Amino acid sequence: MINKQGLWFVTLFSLILVLGIYYVTVKDGDQLMDMATSNLVENSDEVVETNESSVLVSLRVQDEEEMLKEMENLQTILLDNEASLQEKNDAYNSLQTLNATKGKEESLEKKIKEKFNLESFIKIKNDQITVTIASKEHNTTLANNIIRSIQEEFDKNMYIVVKFQG
Repeated sequence: MINKQGLWFVTLFSLILVLGIYYVTVKDGDQLMDMATSNLVENSDEVVETNESSVLVSLRVQDEEEMLKEMENLQTILLDNEASLQEKNDAYNSLQTLNATKGKEESLEKKIKEKFNLESFIKIKNDQITVTIASKEHNTTLANNIIRSIQEEFDKNMYIVVKFQG
């Protein structure tokens, strides 16, 4: 059964997640506005470098939106007075799994950044892992090394796909 402390934790975590996403999008929006106005004032010969590929950013935003929708659905089940105890427990367990998966994705992205010095986006769904690398170079040796590095983190065999987006 879900206790009050667990329900408060889920509610506060969701609120923090929504505020974090809002902060990131507002901050990026302000930076884009500042960049656009500064480019109008300065010469157009300057080259603007970005740290992360727009493909990775769009994948992250899409993933966050899907995660928020799923969390909202699960929270409505948790807060529904007419839902059965089993449905509430399943929703709570799904929320915990969702949070654990998100943490694992972030830790794998950090590992790829540290080990290979590459920006990446990782999506874990059941036993399938999709790795999107922000690189123009399509290197099979690098892809194999990334697959081995990720597989080390799991006890069972995972189906890992590495994509290069440049």
